[in-house]
Amino acid sequence: MPAPLIFVGSGFFQYSGAALAVTLFSVLGPGPTTWWRLLVGALTLMVLWRPWRQKWTRQDLLGSALFGITLGLMNLLFYEAIARIPLGAAVSVEFLGPVAIAVFRGRGVPPRLAALLALVGIALIGGWGLDLSAPGVLTGVLFALGAALMWAGYILLGQAIAQRRSGVNSLAVGCLTAAVVFTPFLAPAALAVEFTGPVILAILGVGIFSTAIPYSLEAIAFRRLTPAVFALLTALLPATSTLIGALALRQIPTPGELVGLLFVSVAVWLASRVT
Repeated sequence: MPAPLIFVGSGFFQYSGAALAVTLFSVLGPGPTTWWRLLVGALTLMVLWRPWRQKWTRQDLLGSALFGITLGLMNLLFYEAIARIPLGAAVSVEFLGPVAIAVFRGRGVPPRLAALLALVGIALIGGWGLDLSAPGVLTGVLFALGAALMWAGYILLGQAIAQRRSGVNSLAVGCLTAAVVFTPFLAPAALAVEFTGPVILAILGVGIFSTAIPYSLEAIAFRRLTPAVFALLTALLPATSTLIGALALRQIPTPGELVGLLFVSVAVWLASRVT
């Protein structure tokens, strides 16, 4: 399967899960929603990939644990951001992480030009123009910047792990580790909710659609791509979300968003030429 198609599939599931997560914020809040996402995603991944069948060294376990905690922090910070600022703006700020990797790890002019085009395109899609003096906006931007840093770490750690062993098995162990580490801080509020049918279905959907499926696809892509190219191809995610919004939610993109899609498309084309 071509790498860009993997990212489109990953984006489809991630943004379907994000829509479910937003419905949970009024019931659980961002932190508890993150914990349920990690726990359900981890249990699903453990059943799917059965990592206990492989041999694990102490170094393997520590690396997977660090990868999972980084992933968990990225999710938590992103949820805290979108609870305060619009989703498009949060996604745009968060993409500073992958773009930075593409700039610093890419070789030659094409990767850096692609990163610049992707950054411009993402900014246009996200529609930056936040009023930092408004209540909660500056805090939301800081959370998004933290998520960007964690995303950069997620890409670098994931690619390093995938070169040594199965990425999906490390992903399963990492997500389970993150769920356990975050339990003392997030589980009490997560377990205090009234578990109605819609809430349970939303929790299961968030864990499976936002974590188990898309991160499994990305773990496969990690083994086939350099960190710089992987980072550039993540630019397909906001473009995918824009298209899904137009087709499924009748959220017709603005002219600026369409121009942004064009910039992203050219950036991905350039990235594909240096794979």
